[in-house]
Amino acid sequence: LAVQSMFMKQRASLGVGSVQQMSLNFVLTGNPGTGKTSVARKMGEVLRSLDILPTSNVIEVSRSNLVGKYMGETPKNVNNACDRAMGGILFIDEAYTLCAENDNYGQEAIDTLIKRMEDDRGKFVVIVAGYLDRMEEFLNSNPGLNSRFTNRLHIDDYSEIELLDIFKQMADKQQYQLSEEAEVKLMEVVSTM
Repeated sequence: LAVQSMFMKQRASLGVGSVQQMSLNFVLTGNPGTGKTSVARKMGEVLRSLDILPTSNVIEVSRSNLVGKYMGETPKNVNNACDRAMGGILFIDEAYTLCAENDNYGQEAIDTLIKRMEDDRGKFVVIVAGYLDRMEEFLNSNPGLNSRFTNRLHIDDYSEIELLDIFKQMADKQQYQLSEEAEVKLMEVVSTM
């Protein structure tokens, strides 16, 4: 990402192309609790620090924010979300909920999003997130989607040791210390998850 950004900036400084032509849309996949939303928020900071985006704003939306209840409302909702994300990131959690079978409103949201991603390329970044298999269905639901999401990141589940370390850090922040017996019991609980 950083190398691609520097390359595009160098080309722009030579008068060949522009940074705004760069399309940096992401697909984040992983199970609940793996940190997809946190990664999206951090991406705002990273892209801002690399001067790829003018702000670190991340606008978080889901199906309920994008899909309207009556005809004509969905494009307005999607365009409003894109307008709010200008200069930053539009983060769509559980994006696959937009592509249910026979869901005209969801399809209308996808079509409007694709148009905005093309019309405003380089002016904002779209990050979609969800379960790996469901996100593949989402990307394959429309020929225009797959080509617009060129960056993909899968976040694996935490290991038992990582979960134990996270819990211990959280306890430490609250000034709790775990006894050896408590750690053993916690590990038993974590290993049955």
